[in-house]
Amino acid sequence: MIDPFAPTYQDFGHEPQQAKPRAITLFELNSRVRATLRQTMADCYWVVAEISELRVASNGHCYMEFVQKDEASGSLVAKARANIWRQNYVMITSHFERATGQRLDAGIKVMACVVPEFHELYGFSLNVIDVDPTYTMGDLAARRKEIIRQLESDGVMNLNKELPLPRVISRVAVVSSATAAGYGDFCNQLQQSGYDFTVELFPAIMQGDRVEQSVIAALDRIAAQASEWDVVVIIRGGGATTDLNGFDTYMLAANVAQFPLPVLTGIGHERDDTIIDLVAHTRLKTPTAVAAFLIERRGNELAMLKALQDRLLQAVQQRLQRDGQRLTLLAQRANYAAMQQVAWRRQRFDSVSHRFELASSRYVSRQRECVLKLGAKLELLIQSRLQQQQGALDRYPQRLRNAVDRVLLQAHHRHDMLQRSIKLAAPDRILAMGFSITTHNGKTVRDAATLKPGDELLTRFQTGQAKSVVE
Repeated sequence: MIDPFAPTYQDFGHEPQQAKPRAITLFELNSRVRATLRQTMADCYWVVAEISELRVASNGHCYMEFVQKDEASGSLVAKARANIWRQNYVMITSHFERATGQRLDAGIKVMACVVPEFHELYGFSLNVIDVDPTYTMGDLAARRKEIIRQLESDGVMNLNKELPLPRVISRVAVVSSATAAGYGDFCNQLQQSGYDFTVELFPAIMQGDRVEQSVIAALDRIAAQASEWDVVVIIRGGGATTDLNGFDTYMLAANVAQFPLPVLTGIGHERDDTIIDLVAHTRLKTPTAVAAFLIERRGNELAMLKALQDRLLQAVQQRLQRDGQRLTLLAQRANYAAMQQVAWRRQRFDSVSHRFELASSRYVSRQRECVLKLGAKLELLIQSRLQQQQGALDRYPQRLRNAVDRVLLQAHHRHDMLQRSIKLAAPDRILAMGFSITTHNGKTVRDAATLKPGDELLTRFQTGQAKSVVE
């Protein structure tokens, strides 16, 4: 049987003798393809594919693109348009979200029940009538498990957790979106804490397909100036689980795990941890929870310094009290020793005088003249000796007082030095060393190039504030 619509030799440049067949329109050809497709294919098929694009129109219909990639090279091997009509879209997506905890969105693998269709105007497409959420849950779990296994195999899973947190955390590098509400809450809570925190934002995209490369780029910028920061904070507000898929990648997790500074996360997702939550030093629930953690550490450190200050002051006071008691005891002992010395000298003098009188009486009759002369000399000698002894006795109390004064002066000097050391180490003096914050329209000025003549600046000091105008 000859198909009247089959191409002839004339169509390829030949000129046979028979008459030319009748040509058909494109609509007729597409209609035949549509009819053939309906007659030869089953009503529906379960198809496994990845959603590369998804768009919900204003009329409620959902339009998607299914793709299949080669597992070895990652190149596309198949692609087809798909759609979920409005009457099925709400039911299918609601069931999918309840089962998986995430929205039906681009970038995930699904097992869908589809009806192949061909339209004369719109061409080939797949009409999705159902989606099996258990397949997607298994695929996500398997991919997550494989990433964790690879991190453990590489030996980097706990590297960041092993880094010590600084005792005083005051310099914080933040990776977040500048417009994220979670970032604003984080900064407001730190500002209201009363502690001095230095916070700088390293902007990054926090949802979508570009999360991985954007966050890694921000971490690279921080690593280039790692000595200027104490910790890194990765925060974003809450949202759907799908919004967090960008944080479940191997490259991002490996970068966080091997980062040279402790990484704190506050992704704002309480039901489940992302992979970077697992490798980060400290995982907290929300951005405000991260701020509360930093404030609590500063408060604990300040309380410990206050306790050390009180202990040091108490120890100094106790030492001064002991030294004062010891000096008092030494003064009493020195006074008693001086009195004993004076009594002993007087007793010895009395003994010498008595012996002299006895000797004089025995020789008075024989050597009166000699005795008189010797008596005169002896009297002079005794008076000189008494004056010397009395001078020595008079100098002892002064020497004792000088010695006591020197000991007390050294003790007072040491007390003053200890008090000066306490004042120099006081946290209030450290906070009052002259740091200030300059703002323009409520925003902190970090770069003079952002200012222009006429801008009004507000500079806050420890006490008071001053306004200035850029010339």
